[in-house]
Amino acid sequence: MFLHIFVFLVLYESQNVYGAGTLRFSHYFHSHMVLQMEPAKAQLWGYATTIGDTVNIKLNGTAAGSAVVNKRMDGHAGGIWSALLPAHKAGGPVTISITSQDGHAALFDVLFGDVWICSGQSNMAFSLKDVFNYSVELEHTSHFNNIRIMKVNLRSSNTTMEEPVIALPWRKTIADKYTGSFSAVCLLFAIELAPHINRPIGLVQTAWGGTPIESWSSLDALSTCSHRMKRGPRQHSVLWNAMIYPLLRATIYGAIWYQGESNSRAPEAYACQFPAMIDDWRSKFNTASQLQTDKQFPFGFVQLAANSNITLHAGFPDIRWSQTAKYGYVPNPRLPNVFMAVAMDLPDYNSTRGTIHPRDKQDVAKRLALAGRAVAYKETNLDFQGPIPTSITQMTNKLVIEFDHGNSAIEVRATDGFELCCGNNIHHKCSYNAWKPAPIVAHDLSTVTINTAACHGSLHVVAAVRYAWEMSPCEFKMCPLYDSTNDLPAATFVKYPPFNTK
Repeated sequence: MFLHIFVFLVLYESQNVYGAGTLRFSHYFHSHMVLQMEPAKAQLWGYATTIGDTVNIKLNGTAAGSAVVNKRMDGHAGGIWSALLPAHKAGGPVTISITSQDGHAALFDVLFGDVWICSGQSNMAFSLKDVFNYSVELEHTSHFNNIRIMKVNLRSSNTTMEEPVIALPWRKTIADKYTGSFSAVCLLFAIELAPHINRPIGLVQTAWGGTPIESWSSLDALSTCSHRMKRGPRQHSVLWNAMIYPLLRATIYGAIWYQGESNSRAPEAYACQFPAMIDDWRSKFNTASQLQTDKQFPFGFVQLAANSNITLHAGFPDIRWSQTAKYGYVPNPRLPNVFMAVAMDLPDYNSTRGTIHPRDKQDVAKRLALAGRAVAYKETNLDFQGPIPTSITQMTNKLVIEFDHGNSAIEVRATDGFELCCGNNIHHKCSYNAWKPAPIVAHDLSTVTINTAACHGSLHVVAAVRYAWEMSPCEFKMCPLYDSTNDLPAATFVKYPPFNTK
């Protein structure tokens, strides 16, 4: 008798989902997971055989709701059920059990906290095992038992899929090969965030290297912007269908994104596609979660990092500009509740994964988490951005550029980085080869002065000024402009007249 009970308990606790019969949770759910905490209600869903049957839900043995099994709309036999749990404070662990005439199932060691989606292409998929000081970082993860991770498998589909295909079920971040294979940016972001928010964090990695934004966007999002047809995992909407759509019912707190390299040959379109995708994700997660995921949920992203050690004034810098919807900073009127990490000053020309994959994901995560604390968690009095240009004054042979309305101190680490487009009037169209260097000749606590003598003769008018418009604009942490208090770099920007005059 004792042996039978012992074997039953071992099986009961060791499986991700314990159950018997045809009643089950969706593949998204497993023991050790994190469900979204209050004020939102976490949505549960799953599948059963008997249409019209009632699924009874218990939380630690106490009734927590019920759901009716409805006919599936995807052509599969059987039915689907869904229910909202009562809003739950941060913490746990809890056991969630379901029963119906089709059987029973249970989840163990479930925590309530904040759930973050981590998506994009190869720099989001970049594994922890490939970062600098991997062994130290891996050991460090084991101290964060309240961070839980899961990974969606690589799948593409021409039609929407109801269920995600899981590569790594929910699990604790123990120091092993599975944690080592998880997204470095995603996990390090959570580790940086955790001490400041005092709640469990659930991380869902759904990323695929070499993929463009069109693949991650629904047809609704793409219809708002022009787009080119693509094939395979690069085809329009195929990753939205297979790797995002199946997650929509989950109540989440926010998302982070690292992508854009595959769109660098068509950067102009990205300025429409990226905001459109964010809008669409927000709307569809909100609707599918029964309005529990915030319709303006926080969305963070990493601006493209440096790549090859060559001079190239197109592609990557254009994407960086488009990633901000051509504002140069976030949040902004087109991208509300959005935050970012600037990474163009973190080159890794000797990366074993290629220069496009810098191994320093720690600085990226620190910058992203700092911005997330301010934007996603509304932490006040945080200086979370690099210098932002707020006014430009034109004088004889020079421009004086003020940052942050003069309220933050800047640090100048180099005198290059600025360029001018010269024309015979302020409406001059600036071609790729039209830009001329404009060195910094003076600076103080909040301004830099650049030399405009390059604009002379028949092309004497400054038609535009831009900053850090290169694929790899500087050596490691040596771009020209930083905030002197937080060590954050100014982001790529371009400004057009009219300027102030003096």
